[in-house]
Amino acid sequence: MMLNVAETCGATRALGPGLRAVVWVQGCPFHCRGCIAPDWIPDRPARHVDVADLADELLTDPDVEGFTFSGGEPMEQAPALAALIRTARERRALSLICFTGYKLEELSAEPEAKALLSEVDVLIDGRYVETKNDDRGLRGSSNQRIHHLSGRLQDTGFHFDDGPRRAEIRLRGDEALMVGVPPRAVAAEWHALGEECA
Repeated sequence: MMLNVAETCGATRALGPGLRAVVWVQGCPFHCRGCIAPDWIPDRPARHVDVADLADELLTDPDVEGFTFSGGEPMEQAPALAALIRTARERRALSLICFTGYKLEELSAEPEAKALLSEVDVLIDGRYVETKNDDRGLRGSSNQRIHHLSGRLQDTGFHFDDGPRRAEIRLRGDEALMVGVPPRAVAAEWHALGEECA
């Protein structure tokens, strides 16, 4: 099974508790104003990768203890992402955090989404609303909700709703990748830098 992947990060502490590997998928139907990753909105071919190969890549660091799925819109590729986490969990006990612009109630009625939801420990749902960005927690705006679908990450001490935000800048040759849900000031500087370089 193949995934259309915008970007990956093999190890970060900016997108949930512990050391996590991250997959951002390509393509999102929502086009939220102020999206931090506008290049990943268009539904176009990016990097096509087999889920088994991607699992190998994401498990390279032996200290990774969880995955985070974002995008783009993960639920647009839910079956392949469900296969990815199941494949990875055959080799290691992993937690899973997933961002989505859909609401949980919408997803609960979709058979393809259910396959991924059954694997998710924490779901962060709802569309990003720029005017409701309150600079708090592991979510872009205050309307987005944190759902603990399992008890796996409830007692980690990580503040999903109101903790401080973290962002990391990764440099790869002449490219830069921002990892995390950035504070507003960092996001503004990032957008300004992108416009200067365009």
